[in-house]
Amino acid sequence: MFSKSSKLGLATAVAIALGGGLVPAHAGVIVHLFQWNYNDVANECETVLGPKGYAAVQINPPAEHLQGSSWWTVYQPINYRNFTAKGGNETELRSMITRCNAAGVKVYADAVFNQLASGSSTGTGGSSFDSSSFSYPYFGYNDFHHAGSITDYTNRDNVQNGALLGLPDLNTGSSYVQSELATYLNTLQSWGVAGFRIDAAKHMSVSDLSGILSLAGNPFVYSEVIGASGEPIQPSEYLGLGAVTEFAYGTNLATQFNGQINNLKTFGESWGLLSSDKAEVFVVNHDRERGHGGGGMLTYKDGSKYNLANVFMLAWPYGKYPQVMSGYDYGSDTDAGAPSVAVCTGSWNCDHRWSNIANMVSFHNVVEGTAMQNWQDIGTNQIAFGRGSKGFVVINNTSNSLTSTLQTGLPAGTYCNILAGDDLCSGSNIVVASDGTASFTVGGMQAAAIHVGAIPCDGDACVVERFSSLYFRGTSNSWVATPMTVDAETRIWSTTVTFDGAGDSDGAQRFKFDVTGDWSQNYGDTEADGVLDLNSTQDIYFTGVGTYKVSVDESDLSYSLTLVDDQQAPVAAVTPAAITVTQGDPVVFDASGSTDDGQIVSYSWSTGGTAATETVTFDTLGTFEVTVTVTDDDGMTDTATATVTVTDGSVVYDSNYDTMYFRGTPNSWGTQAMSLVADNLWEATVTFDGQTNQRFKFDVAGDWVTNFGDTDANGVAEQTGSDIYTSVVGEYKVQFNDETKAYSLTLVGEPVYTSTYDSMYFRGTPNSWAATAMTLVANNTWQTTITFDGTGDSSGSQRFKFDVAGDWATNFGDNNADYVADLTGSDITTDVVGTYVVTFNDSTKVYSLVAE
Repeated sequence: MFSKSSKLGLATAVAIALGGGLVPAHAGVIVHLFQWNYNDVANECETVLGPKGYAAVQINPPAEHLQGSSWWTVYQPINYRNFTAKGGNETELRSMITRCNAAGVKVYADAVFNQLASGSSTGTGGSSFDSSSFSYPYFGYNDFHHAGSITDYTNRDNVQNGALLGLPDLNTGSSYVQSELATYLNTLQSWGVAGFRIDAAKHMSVSDLSGILSLAGNPFVYSEVIGASGEPIQPSEYLGLGAVTEFAYGTNLATQFNGQINNLKTFGESWGLLSSDKAEVFVVNHDRERGHGGGGMLTYKDGSKYNLANVFMLAWPYGKYPQVMSGYDYGSDTDAGAPSVAVCTGSWNCDHRWSNIANMVSFHNVVEGTAMQNWQDIGTNQIAFGRGSKGFVVINNTSNSLTSTLQTGLPAGTYCNILAGDDLCSGSNIVVASDGTASFTVGGMQAAAIHVGAIPCDGDACVVERFSSLYFRGTSNSWVATPMTVDAETRIWSTTVTFDGAGDSDGAQRFKFDVTGDWSQNYGDTEADGVLDLNSTQDIYFTGVGTYKVSVDESDLSYSLTLVDDQQAPVAAVTPAAITVTQGDPVVFDASGSTDDGQIVSYSWSTGGTAATETVTFDTLGTFEVTVTVTDDDGMTDTATATVTVTDGSVVYDSNYDTMYFRGTPNSWGTQAMSLVADNLWEATVTFDGQTNQRFKFDVAGDWVTNFGDTDANGVAEQTGSDIYTSVVGEYKVQFNDETKAYSLTLVGEPVYTSTYDSMYFRGTPNSWAATAMTLVANNTWQTTITFDGTGDSSGSQRFKFDVAGDWATNFGDNNADYVADLTGSDITTDVVGTYVVTFNDSTKVYSLVAE
């Protein structure tokens, strides 16, 4: 895939394999955390999904929806501009996206466009709607199809223009509807969402979806299309939009595991399945798990057989986007909503945490791109196969134990059987001889797997993974479980804690460490000697006040607290941030532009380097990411990512014209040459400043003889059409297809936000009325994090205001205590205690406090 200017060591190579490393954009294992709320998803990204190597998490549809306890209410949206849903509010959604991205886990949102909610009521965000009059926020009667319910699946028009299950069917062919839906997608993308599952895609035409997606910059999508024999609409029609769900994968897999898995030797496209590089595959999804839309798939109720099917999916080379289902036990009620108890307790299944499934994610990541080889039929319903020289798996779909010597194709050495324990190397080992053979003993309805990324350590180089998770709990956070993060190389856990000097009922400030967040395995300090003791009855007492970095070293169980009150995290930067190179060409990445209030002491590249610059040669075609993590002298970190597109340099693309130019107000109507980057697709990077009447056109030869504008403002240009107007601000990738005439604008780099004021400050009793700078995080939206201790100043009340320039000349309080600020209004009083994210919109003047 790539080569470095210096040889990678084994530990570095393993880290790249397990952490995802340089993999094609959007490839990897997806987990569907079905019906999980946003805060729990964020915690799972940090403590399980990231460490286990999951590439992405699919979340509930993030739009206001029908109220109710049934799971399907989230699939009946009401308002695409209101993000208060069953999973949480907008602040929690955005926090989850940020936290998951920071943990290396992409977020894919389930997007429901085909239908809106049925009934007459208010949604989860308070919006009123009435389906009988087709009255919804931002949509009315003319924005829907009115063809009655779907009754004939052999009639394309009825399927795509009729009402699914009687739900109001949006007219997705309308330019206005497309614009509204694209705005929704663009908003989520601006917050960090990396892609979308398009629900009920079969019920919308390809051209309708193409129009929506092109307006949204053609994001990564996987379309839900259920194919059935004899029907006119088939999954293959949607491959031009991106990946497509392959439902036949799960039904075929179930048939074989319920019959004879030896038949799976040829499983894939030869069975009539979709092209592997566009197939989103699963053992089961949330609908089929409940028998909705058809059954025939293995579910959690099938126990070990379901487990083995997931092992096979994550080991087999067909399907670029395997998805693990993780839901809850619904009993006999297929409409039942999620359990009310904490996730992964009670009736939550948490399939993605099952050791056989979770550990096979690392197998999938390590062997990605290799072919199946060394297939061996051990016995009836007992198989084994390898993936190149990187991995080997044995699956026993019988109740009898098997013992056999098999050809693995792996280099000689000792490997961890990653399916023999909770962690990769916590169970037994497998020894591969010099001829590539190894002896396996596998129990009934079990599996074994080895790969080159899981090799037992020994001697001084061995780093013991004592904990798979660790939480801080104490008086400072009301004894809730705050997840800590771990450095994979040093195995040092850390988190940042703000201590206020106060305790609880006995007045003493103290804390402990909890391994799984349920107190079953926790650590205190019996001797108060700075070394932790398992299940100690002695809390750790601390008298310090301020913000501290709290660390735990797994190797000797020592812990430390370092004051970081006055320190700021570094800001990582890498150049080039995006580049297209020819296969085999070296690229020098430079992170020396990273900044800090102190000094940056180390650099850690995903390719293994530790210098400020890193030279990488890309030997494989595709799109890759290179990340650098910088650490400052306070131990604080930040990460930056560069995207690299690798071509073979010899590609000649088809086009209808020899040249194409961008011309508009951003370049004073000059001629900026566009580059042909794919068949018929021209591209240029343009900086928009948002000036009044900002507009542009496409000019073939730069002489206006043949030019294209957009009279209908529908994202598809016409020859000699009207100027194309846009209000975007910042650096954008502008693309134009000279065959379809579709065009798009995609933000490059950091977004540029608009605001009424150039600055904003928080001032109040929590910071002794000093001016704490707020950060612009969205259009007109300022934000900062403040720790409230519940006490005020001489007046006795805890209060604050918003100050534009930090000089009190223009400031906002709240005369009515209605969470809408007033110019020079009264101080805002609050009795909250703890660390809160404070948000203020300088346009609407709405403010909020949300517990961190």
